[in-house]
Amino acid sequence: MGARSWLGFSSKRPKLNEPKAAASKKVIKTLSKIGFRIVRKHGSHVVLKHSDGRIIVVPVHAGEEIGSGLLSKILSSQKRNS
Repeated sequence: MGARSWLGFSSKRPKLNEPKAAASKKVIKTLSKIGFRIVRKHGSHVVLKHSDGRIIVVPVHAGEEIGSGLLSKILSSQKRNS
């Protein structure tokens, strides 16, 4: 075990362009500001649709945030479909 892991530091460095974790309500609010609207809720997921046909599914789990990896996937799919 290295000194860094013993001190509680992770050797994994965060990516500079990767977004930080965010609450799903904040993600939905931000997507609605750029033209998406909620079309349905299915279980713990909210489906948003843009007027040009793009669809994004956002998980909504109580007490949990959307992780940075999933958030970057949501953002990249939004950009790719635009």
